[in-house]
Amino acid sequence: MRTGSYVYLTALAALGCGLASATASGAQWTKTWPTTAKPELRIETNDGSVTIHVWDEKKIEAVVTARGWEISSSEVRIHERQVGDRVELEARVPDWHMDFLNFGERSLKIDLHVPRDTRTDVHSGDGSVEVSGLQGEVRINTGDGSIHAMGVGGSLDARTGDGSVHADGRFDSLNVRTGDGSVNVRLPRELSADLDVHTGDGSLDVDLPLTMKSANTGEDRKDLHGKLNGGGQPVYIRTGDGGVHVRGS
Repeated sequence: MRTGSYVYLTALAALGCGLASATASGAQWTKTWPTTAKPELRIETNDGSVTIHVWDEKKIEAVVTARGWEISSSEVRIHERQVGDRVELEARVPDWHMDFLNFGERSLKIDLHVPRDTRTDVHSGDGSVEVSGLQGEVRINTGDGSIHAMGVGGSLDARTGDGSVHADGRFDSLNVRTGDGSVNVRLPRELSADLDVHTGDGSLDVDLPLTMKSANTGEDRKDLHGKLNGGGQPVYIRTGDGGVHVRGS
C-alpha cells in the first residue's frame, strides 16, 4: 500500500473523511463508503484484530476502536481512500507502543460490515481475523493470530504465522497455512476436490470418503493426498506444528 498518497486523519480533520470520537471503551473512528453490490476491500494493520460481517446494504462501514490510544497523527494513524468500488483502509499503531507502563492495556480493533460478494484482502502484523458470510474471493494473512472464516463461499486463502485456523464453507478453492497451530476445516460432503494435507508435528484426522493417492500410514502420518468425489478444485492445508482435522458438513 502506498502511504505517501494518503491523508493522516485526526479528530480535527475528520469532517468528510471519517469521524473520530471518544467513547467509554476508548477512541473510535467511523466511516462509510457507498459501493455497488460487489466491491473490493483491502485492510492493513500492523497490530490489531479485524472482524468482518456481511449485510444487505450497498456500502462498506468501518469502525476502528483504539483502547489506550488517541486517534491522531502521533498515535493511531488511519489512512483511507476509495477508487471506484475499491476501498482501502489502513490503521497503524506507533512502533514504540510496547512500553512497560501500558503493556496489556492497549489494543486496536477494526470492525466492518460489507456486501456479501465483497472481494476481501486482510493483512495484520499481529492480531486475530474473523470473517463470516463472505461469498467472494477472500485472502487473510496475519503474522500472529488466529483465523476464523465461517460460512464462506468462493475461494479462501488463509495464512497465519502463529495461530489456529477454523474454516467452513462451500469453497471454489481453499488454501490454509499456519506455522504453529491447529487447523479445523468443514467441507460439504458432496464437494469434488483434490485434498493435499500436511502437518509437521501433530495429528491428522480426515472424516470424509477419500480415494487415496498417497498417505503416510499409522498414527504418526504427516501427509495425505486424495480425491473427494472424483477430485476437482484444490484444497491445501498446511501446519508446521499442530493437528489437522477435516470434517464433512
